[in-house]
Amino acid sequence: MTMGRWLDETIGERPLQATTAVPGRAGDGVVGVLTFHRCINYGSYWQARSLVEGLRVGGHQAVLLDHQSEEVRRREWRCAFQPLLPHRSPRSDLSAYGRKARKLLEAVDRLPLSAPFELEQPHTMPRVDTAVIGSDEVWNLHHPWYGGSRPFYGEGLRAGRVMSYAASFGNYDAANGLGPDWAERLGALDAISVRDHNAQALVRDAIGLEAPLVLDPVLQFPVARLERAMDSFILVYGHNFPDWYARAVRAHADARGQRLVSIGYRNDWAHEQWLDASPQEFAEAMAATSALATNFFHGCVFALLNGRPFACVASSYRANKLRDLMEVAGTGDRRVEEHAAERVGTLLETPLAPAVTDRLSDMRVQSSAFLATVLG
Repeated sequence: MTMGRWLDETIGERPLQATTAVPGRAGDGVVGVLTFHRCINYGSYWQARSLVEGLRVGGHQAVLLDHQSEEVRRREWRCAFQPLLPHRSPRSDLSAYGRKARKLLEAVDRLPLSAPFELEQPHTMPRVDTAVIGSDEVWNLHHPWYGGSRPFYGEGLRAGRVMSYAASFGNYDAANGLGPDWAERLGALDAISVRDHNAQALVRDAIGLEAPLVLDPVLQFPVARLERAMDSFILVYGHNFPDWYARAVRAHADARGQRLVSIGYRNDWAHEQWLDASPQEFAEAMAATSALATNFFHGCVFALLNGRPFACVASSYRANKLRDLMEVAGTGDRRVEEHAAERVGTLLETPLAPAVTDRLSDMRVQSSAFLATVLG
């Protein structure tokens, strides 16, 4: 696999095609997944795909509820072309970011989708037997464009039952608490599961429920796990890394003659920029890399999925998610801070402990039990 190649050179020139919907039949047995499936983000794509395909393999007639919003669409595209704000992307990167966005959205269009409906009018969605809200930070009241969107709290959904799977509040901290209106919406759900301790605390304080902790769909349903021979490059996934972390990763790679390949986002301290990878190429790179340097939640998830060494650093936006994921997986030592910068190189060449696999296996059993109880 040549990491720097540009594929589909003309894809940025072509208009997006209309969605081909896979309408769910109204009535018993249809499971509609409500999540951030059209985010221009590899993690959002893979968690949505993994959940809907995992449910279908389990015998459920599952589709992604294809909500659409012109305002959300504008903000997604703005972020897709300028992901590094407050630093602006160079003009030379814009065509690659455009290709990346189209590849992601075209991949979404190939997933099992309901008939489209406006997010602001959930009463127009096709009726389903069960609506599954999640995964992703679907309850994040601080999300820059989905924050406060009531359908993600179950309001207005045309469903016989409404539940959550691996829902998260993202960077909305438990110390903030939930107002009575949001708590009432959570209390009306038929079943709740969450993917981090921060969400557990918010649900507990709001409605007195100890919500079960379950795995992110990418780990629960290993659709994205691929068998690939390990290569000598180190993958970089994320952006706006602190300087001390970038220096430590680059020094480690240079000392060992390894390439640093930055996937999806520009990081000038990497040797190579691969900005327009498709979702499939992203999964292949995650499986092939010898190690991963990341500050993204799903970067850590893919390292765990493929059993690859990694060193992560938390941004303020992702601090809650990364901290809790590391605790669940038993990999808290792989979250580094500046005072321990010298550990970065060691982590990038140290295999995951066998206990990590055992902990994830136990969590899969727990997650399966929740789904079996709620969905049958």
